[in-house]
Amino acid sequence: MGAVSAFILRRRGGAGWHWTDIVTWVWLIGGVILMFGPAVWLTLSSFKTPAALAEFPPSLLPYVTQTVTVGGYDKPLQLYTVTMDDGSTRTLAELRRVGLTAQMIDPAAPKDIIKVDISKRQPLRAFTFSLSNYSEPFIHFDFLRYLWNSVFVTTMATLITLVVNSMAAFALSKYQFRGQATIMMLILATLMVPLGVIMVPLYSIISTLGLVNNLWGVILPTVATPTGVFLLRQYMLTIPDELVDAARMDKASEWQIYWRIVLPLAAPALAVLGIFSVVWRWNDFLWPLIALSRKELYTLQVGLNIYSGELNVQWHFILAMTVVTMIPVVLVFVFLQRFITTGIASAGLK
Repeated sequence: MGAVSAFILRRRGGAGWHWTDIVTWVWLIGGVILMFGPAVWLTLSSFKTPAALAEFPPSLLPYVTQTVTVGGYDKPLQLYTVTMDDGSTRTLAELRRVGLTAQMIDPAAPKDIIKVDISKRQPLRAFTFSLSNYSEPFIHFDFLRYLWNSVFVTTMATLITLVVNSMAAFALSKYQFRGQATIMMLILATLMVPLGVIMVPLYSIISTLGLVNNLWGVILPTVATPTGVFLLRQYMLTIPDELVDAARMDKASEWQIYWRIVLPLAAPALAVLGIFSVVWRWNDFLWPLIALSRKELYTLQVGLNIYSGELNVQWHFILAMTVVTMIPVVLVFVFLQRFITTGIASAGLK
C-alpha cells in the first residue's frame, strides 16, 4: 500500500511543487468529478423526499425537514429555527406561508400565531435516508415484472447478437469470395442510417410476423449490428489462417472450426461486444415503447415512464429506480472490464 501511495503522490519537483504537478492534479480531480459526480448526485438524490428534491438551492445530501404533531392540526407541521427581533432564536412550527411572511406557532403554546419574515428562519433539518423510495415501487407497482422483462430481453438479445455477429464475422474474415469488401462496406454503411428512418419498416415487419406486443418483437430486430460484425471481424483477422487450414486437414467441419477454434480465440472481442450489447438493450427505450403497448410486457425503461404523469412527476421514485437499473450494467462491466482493453486493442491490429 505504501508503494501505491508513493506512486500516486509523487511530484516532479521532489519535495516542492512543480507547475506540471498542479496541472496534473487539477486535470485528474476534475476528470473524476465529471465522471463520477453525476452518479454520486443521482444516488444521493434517490434517497431524498419529494420536498427535498424541490427545494432551492439544492443540497447534495438527503436532508429532511423535521416535523412536529400539534393538537388541533391534521398534518404534522414543519419546524424552523427563527431569529427573533431581539436576536434570540426559537424553534417554531409553520402553519402557512403568505408571500414573504410565514404564520408560525410555538408547539408548546399553539394558540398564539407569530408572523415571521421568511428571511429570518432556517429549516430544522436532519440527515435521513428515505428508503420508501425503493420499497414502495416493489410493493405498489409491478416493478419485478418490468425487471424480468428487461433481463429476458437483454439476455436473449445479447446471446443471439453474439452468435449472429460472430458468424458473419467468421465468414468475412476467413473466407475469400468475390464482393467480400463490398459486403463489408455495405454493412458499415448501415451505421449512417438513423433509427428513425427504419422504424416504420421495422414495425411493419414485426406486425406482419405477429410480433407486436411480444418480447421477441423487441429482441429480433436488434440482433444484427454492424458494430459487432466489424469488431469481431477485425479481431478474427488476427487469428492465423494456418490454424483453420490445419483443422480442415484434420477433417474438421466448418461448424467445428467456427465453434471450437475461432470462437474460443475470439473470447476477448466477444466479451467487449457482450458489454456493448447489454448496455444497448438494457437502456433501450424508444423501440420497446413502439413495439409494446401492453403494460405487463413493458421493459424496465418503459415501465419507469409510468411515474411521469401529465400533471405530476414522481421524481423520487424515478431516481430510485434509475439507480436500481444501473446495478446490472455496472456488475457486467466490473466482471468483464479486463476484456475491454484487450479486445479493442487486438481488434485494431490489422
